[in-house]
Amino acid sequence: MTRAFHADTALLPTGWEKDVAFTVDAAGNILSVETGAEPMDTLRLGGRRLRGVTVPGIPNLHSHAFQRAMAGLAERRSPPEAGRDSFWTWRDTMYRFVNRFRPEDAEAVASMLYAELLTHGFTSVAEFHYLHHQPDGTPYAAPAEMALRHLEAARRTGIGITLLPSLYRYGGIFGRDPVPGQRRFLNDLFGFGRILENCREATKGDGQAATGIAPHSLRAVTPEMLQAVADHEGPIHIHAAEQVREVEECLAATGARPVEWLLLNAPLDRRWCLIHCTHLTSAESEALARTGAVAGLCPTTEASLGDGVFDLATWLSAGGRFGIGTDSHVGTAPREELRLLETSQRLALRERAVATDEDHPHPGRNLLDLALAGGAQASGRAIGALLPGHRADFVELDPEHPTLYGRDGNALLDSWIFSGQGNPVRSVIVGGRAVVEGGQHVEAGAIARDYRAALDRLLG
Repeated sequence: MTRAFHADTALLPTGWEKDVAFTVDAAGNILSVETGAEPMDTLRLGGRRLRGVTVPGIPNLHSHAFQRAMAGLAERRSPPEAGRDSFWTWRDTMYRFVNRFRPEDAEAVASMLYAELLTHGFTSVAEFHYLHHQPDGTPYAAPAEMALRHLEAARRTGIGITLLPSLYRYGGIFGRDPVPGQRRFLNDLFGFGRILENCREATKGDGQAATGIAPHSLRAVTPEMLQAVADHEGPIHIHAAEQVREVEECLAATGARPVEWLLLNAPLDRRWCLIHCTHLTSAESEALARTGAVAGLCPTTEASLGDGVFDLATWLSAGGRFGIGTDSHVGTAPREELRLLETSQRLALRERAVATDEDHPHPGRNLLDLALAGGAQASGRAIGALLPGHRADFVELDPEHPTLYGRDGNALLDSWIFSGQGNPVRSVIVGGRAVVEGGQHVEAGAIARDYRAALDRLLG
């Protein structure tokens, strides 16, 4: 059975259009797009009218969902013996916290997170999942138990998902012994293969889901392990060059920087998404951009952890592709990620409108277009554009919201991303199904109750 939607204003790949009619099949895919359509024709078919401004649903290309439960809990200054506060002291806090998670806790926290992401306009999430086992490292009876809890959370909330089970075996470059806090993450290739196969079976034939892989980082796998999984059809995600110390350790161990090493030793192409890429040389940026790989940027987390500032200007001048993620979930809105991505450049360069050029003078529109395309590529799903054959993922913005009132077109997108703190997302449709109405997730109450119950145990 087909469904019909009429958008009074919609952002199509060709630009802004008025009176756009969409037909959507029973599986949630767009069948047709017609401009200049009469709204009453859609309503006569029992369809839905989107009276606001409709933009494509935004892909979130990097999530560690369990970390939503500890957002804000790792801000206190560390004791003097811990040394200077950094990503590494935050990581120690995360290791202590992660041991408390049971499968039902992971599902409840992921459900809360995914509902929040949806209310802000993210309509899909790439779950980079490494919390695999029981606290002592023993696998669950179902090897992919924890990963599949995230799939259930996605199905409950309605968000699209790309499961990225993570291959994680070691504690440093290359082959250093892991620390006790990493026990739940560890797999050899055989154990990882079992988890991957479970995920593939669970997502097979589901238009709302896909499966990729995530060799965690050069700290966590050996060259031989990376080579063994590099023929995966995609997507393939890996953390790279997030921290200065990581770069220094890789140089000491291999004579090359992390991205430099990957360029020399891994078959980087459009299948790959390198997460963070905070510390690249200009030569690395130019070479990586030529591969077609995506840079997975998570500005609010990178700021929270003191990672540094990604060199967006060099990346864009090299023709690089990027998408955005929320990583540790200290932020959960695409506008926050895109705003900080641009404003961090302004602080570093002491100039404005960095993510623009003469042909694309509006930073909001340019950032959104790039994040849609890069996020879709990194997710391995037909998303990020309102086109036939793509998922029917619509985000309806409220033009009466104080942040957007009196604006239209690209100026409205600039205001959405760079103005105010309120949320002007009115409704969200994913795969043709309404999941956010009036700015609230349709199951917000039940999801919040389950989340609070999980937090009572995790923080008790």
